[in-house]
Order: sequence, then C-alpha cells, then structure tokens
Amino acid sequence: MIRISNTMTRIKEEFVPLTPGEVRMYVCGVTVYDYSHIGHARSAIVFDVIRRYFTFKGYRVTFVKNYTDVDDRIIKRANDAGVTAREFAERFIAAEREDMASLGVLAPDIDPKATEHVPEMIELIERLVACGNAYPVDGDVYFAIGSFPPYGRLSGKNLDDLLAGARVEVDERKRDPRDFALWKGHKPDEPATASWPTPWGRGRPGWHLECSAMSTKYLGPTFDIHGGGLDLVFPHHENELAQSSGAGDGFARYWVHNGLLNLSGTKMSKSIGNTLATTEVIKHWRPVEVRYYLGAAHYRSTMEFTPEALDEAAAAYRRIENFVERAGEASPSEELPAAFVAAMDDDLSVPAALGVIHSRVRDGNTALELGDAAAAQAALSDVLAMTSILGINPTEWADTASDELVSTVDNLVRVALEQRANARARKDFPAADAIRDQLADAGVIVEDTPTGPRWTVKGH
Repeated sequence: MIRISNTMTRIKEEFVPLTPGEVRMYVCGVTVYDYSHIGHARSAIVFDVIRRYFTFKGYRVTFVKNYTDVDDRIIKRANDAGVTAREFAERFIAAEREDMASLGVLAPDIDPKATEHVPEMIELIERLVACGNAYPVDGDVYFAIGSFPPYGRLSGKNLDDLLAGARVEVDERKRDPRDFALWKGHKPDEPATASWPTPWGRGRPGWHLECSAMSTKYLGPTFDIHGGGLDLVFPHHENELAQSSGAGDGFARYWVHNGLLNLSGTKMSKSIGNTLATTEVIKHWRPVEVRYYLGAAHYRSTMEFTPEALDEAAAAYRRIENFVERAGEASPSEELPAAFVAAMDDDLSVPAALGVIHSRVRDGNTALELGDAAAAQAALSDVLAMTSILGINPTEWADTASDELVSTVDNLVRVALEQRANARARKDFPAADAIRDQLADAGVIVEDTPTGPRWTVKGH
C-alpha cells in the first residue's frame, strides 16, 4: 500500500487509483524559452522515480508531461533571434529532451505541446463561458473567480487577501482584479504565427488553460495524479483546478509537489537569472552522480545546491558502484528487501530507501572480504534491483560511463595536440617532440598527416 502526500488535503493518504491497476499521471513541464536547469532536472527525476515505483508495484502507468511552447518570453526572444516562435521553441524542446535523457529520465508516454492543442482549449473556454464561469472582453477571455467559491482550497489562499497580492495584475476591463486570463487577444506587435482564430478574435492561450486542456484530453476528465514543482501550487495549479472544476471535470484526485532547488538561498528560476544549466553541471560531474544527488533528498524537501553536497553524493554513489564492480555479475532480485519497499511505500521516501541500499552494499563488501560468495551475490542482486527502481543501477549506466571516458580522453588528447601545434608554430620543436613522447608513454600514438595529426590508442 502506497501512501502519498496530497497537497489538496495536506495529509499523507493511501493511494487508491481511479481504475484498479492503472495510474494516470500528469506533470507540468517546462516553458521552452531557454535551456533547462537543474531545478527542472530535480523535478523530472522526482517524478521519474515515482513513475518507476508505481510500475514496479504492478500498475500500468500513463505518464503525460507537457511543453509550453508559446508565451510572451518565447515570442520576444524569437523576434530578437529573427526566427518564428515555433522554431525557437523547438530548439529548446530538443535540448530539454537531450538533457533529461542524459540523466536517465524516461521519456513521457505523451509529451503534448500547447500549440498543438488549441482546439481543445477553445472548447474548454466555450464551456466556461456558457456556464457563467468566464467572460470575453475586447478579444481576451477571463475566468471569473467570484463564480467559483472553492477557489483557494488547493493553495490555502484567502480570496480577500489576493486583492492586495503582488501577483494580481491591474486591468480595469476585468470584473474583478483577481480574475485571470484564459485567452489573450492578439497584439499588433506580435507575429500572426503566434496566434489562432477563435469566436472572440485571434489570440493565444493563457498559461493555466493549456494544462487543463491537455491533461484531460489524454487522461480523461478525472485522473489520478497531477504533479509539479511547489512553486506551481499558486497560481498555476490553483487556476487549473478552478477552470477544470468550473467546467464540470473532476480533474486530479491527488496533487503531488516537489520541493524546490535553491541557489544561494533563492529559488532557482530562469526568470530571475539564478540558474545552473543541466549541460554545465554534467560537465563537472557524471550524469548518474547528478541524478543521485538530485533524487537523494525527500521529494517534498527544499534542497540547497552546493558543489560540496554534489561531491558528497558522487562519493556515495561511487561506493555503490565500486561494490557492484567488485561483486561480479548477478540478476536483480525479484523480491526487494522489505525495508526498501516500506520506505518507498511511505510517501516515496528515497532517503530511507538509499539507507537500505547502502546497508546492503556494506553487507556485500563484508561478504566479499570473508570470501562468502553466496552472500555477496545475494547482496548484489538486491542492490541491482533497488538501484534500478531509483534509476541509478551502475550496470545500466556502464555504457554511458564508457562513452564519457572516451569523450574525456578525446578532449585531453585534443588539448595536448593543440599545445603541440602551438609549440611547432613558434618553432619550439623540442617542446613539440616532448608532448608527442609524453602521449606515446601514455599509449597514445600520434601520426602527422597532410590533413593534420591523427592519433590512436596503442593496441587499438
């Protein structure tokens, strides 16, 4: 029995799926106006582990994660770059997919884009207008917060307090300053390619509307889990809930939110410019070590990024890796240690689960030292099974590690050859010869050809 913290009820609840044996799960993805950062990576890894664990428990999981591929920032940056908003967004969608794959995050079953689901959004707005929960004005369409008394139940916000809130835009056309945009009318300075025809004129969707339309299209009007970062609870998820419920949909039954990753005490965010790109981080630590680090804390906790903490996580992962390398080969256990299952059943407690893994690593190392092959193999089987669920099984990352080693050697040799070329250019031939000899001592044979130096590893 899995128990999971539900943001809506603020308690840890037994998970009971809407359809026995199935889990339908929607997670808010990124707005693709820049490269993804490790805050995005943390959220992706959290829900990847949750997805993997439900699969291990025997559920058939349908996992949907969207891309917001049109908004003010995308349009502005695309204009500045001299490309269409679609071209600009596709560039960062491709980069995000590559980043997540490098961290072992499984691809979603469905990864819808907002721009490809405008008809569904228009249909949802029409339902809201028809039942009095929304109203058009000058090409825009707003959700009428006053028409939905339960507004605020997810985030715990008080409607009266929102009047003075900094998040509320001032717009005299609104019936209530707290009302939010479902549809934004086309502006003269915006490209026509970033707008769509509707009964209210050309325009584009509001951010909150997208997820309501896409989640229910693929998962039905009521589904099991809606996930995302804690920063999305308000206003994004609160508004999603209001518009979907207002239209008559049951929407999400469990709301699951991961804690944020801070940098220097501040939430990591592209909008305020304090981010670490995923591609930059994995230049300094192996992707599997980054995955271990970002997934090691409880998913609901806030993390403070520091290089020292990542170094410690990398060392912890290498203890697992070293044991697996020493212990040889074994098949993963079909039945996991009870303590591991208990930890994961209890609100997906990865810290406790990692404690079980490291305990079995210690058992295995002791068995190896005592020459107890059977006990070592049993420990190895358990470790392989548990680490697979967390996406950090060393045997599954072996090819990646090999590729990374080849890439590292290639980069080092290229640096040495560049230094040799510089020495030859300044006619310092003794220095050039010394670099070639040092490479030869390391097993790298350099051959000068008409098209430049070519190198091979001795014996290959």
